[in-house]
Amino acid sequence: MRIIIAGAGEVGFHLAKLLSYESHDITLIDLDKDHLAYADTRLDISTKYGNATSIETLKEAGIAETDLLISVTSNETINITVCVISKRLGAKKTVARISNTEFIDKKEEVNFKELGIDELISTEELATNEIKLLLNQAAFNDTHEFEGGELTMMGIVLSKKAPFVGMSVREAASSFSGIHFMPIAIQHKNSQQTIIPRGDTIFQAGDQAYFMTTKEGVNELYKLSGTSKTDIKNVMILGGSGIGIRTAKQLCANKLNIKIIERDKEKAFLLADELPNALVVSGDGRDVELLDEENVEDMDAFLSLTGSSETNIMSCLVAKSKGVKKTIALVENIDYFKLSQSIGIDTLINKKLLAANSIFRYIRKGEVVEIATLNNINAEILEFNVIPNSKITQKIIRDLEIPKGATIAGVIRNGEGIIVLGGFQIAANDKVLLCCTPNTINKVEKLFDS
Repeated sequence: MRIIIAGAGEVGFHLAKLLSYESHDITLIDLDKDHLAYADTRLDISTKYGNATSIETLKEAGIAETDLLISVTSNETINITVCVISKRLGAKKTVARISNTEFIDKKEEVNFKELGIDELISTEELATNEIKLLLNQAAFNDTHEFEGGELTMMGIVLSKKAPFVGMSVREAASSFSGIHFMPIAIQHKNSQQTIIPRGDTIFQAGDQAYFMTTKEGVNELYKLSGTSKTDIKNVMILGGSGIGIRTAKQLCANKLNIKIIERDKEKAFLLADELPNALVVSGDGRDVELLDEENVEDMDAFLSLTGSSETNIMSCLVAKSKGVKKTIALVENIDYFKLSQSIGIDTLINKKLLAANSIFRYIRKGEVVEIATLNNINAEILEFNVIPNSKITQKIIRDLEIPKGATIAGVIRNGEGIIVLGGFQIAANDKVLLCCTPNTINKVEKLFDS
């Protein structure tokens, strides 16, 4: 597959890095020589210095033979322009990263495909959806729904109270038969190694563990992981950013009590008019006394969504020290992303990483329809449509040659989520979820070839 990526920032670099595990023909375009040099020395891709809105630059990059053009610069106007021009020059499919959520909300009124843009990716919309889902399952630090919640991935740090701590996966399955969830990835405390669990894998207290569950298994997972369901009613949001406003509106619509702290006094007054059902406070959220005055200790969740990663991290740590159950920090630096557990914050959200993961499903070979990267751990979940006569349908699961770094996390058949075991046989038109480490993706994809 021939792919051109416009923008060598964090989103573009992350996409290119993921693609470096596969055999695509990738060209990265940017005007920043340092960004290009950084990518060129670390990734097996082509780089091109130039303006991606330049017709000549695009032609030199081979736009006429390109299967996919992805524009992920920090400027949405440039991204839209690049996609429109690229489509006219022969690109088969185009994807633009945008920041204005109005384009998403009103996409029915404007036919973007007619303009030459096949897909729009809004970082604000993705971040808001992620926050809502995390608040809905507040005891967990990572969650992702597939097929409208038929199967849900949930990540949690295992409590020493969890009944299966100290057991192997095989022993736990025997002791707790009939459950509707299964472990799909584990990272032991103080370790950076990602484990795709097998029967002899031991659950340990402090593990960052990921499970796939059906709707029926959610309450079982709460009980057996040593946690209890947390009802979120009172939420404090630090920062009236685009994500903060969008999140506040949606949480207010769900009848939650929302309090927003905004440093800019003029902006705070505008927010108060825009959000009549929320309480808006003008002040500096880094001020511990202000947080005390606004009763941060009474909050069920604290969301720090300012433009400063450091402010967001520090304010969440303060909120956590005051007893807030759920803390979520927006961070710009992808390098911070794997630090949430070690520094004591429940979840870090990086909108660039969310955008890259959302875009990445257009790149996958085969019949991939969804992708989710796990927080704090080097693994991802891929959802495949199973085509007739594909290799994965020809044997029961235990007889398939599934690589060690991968596991079948669940199957959706006729709209119903199923947790499957070794004796299950996958059929055409099933949707299969596989959890795998990046270096096994090529082998996993071959299972879905005919």
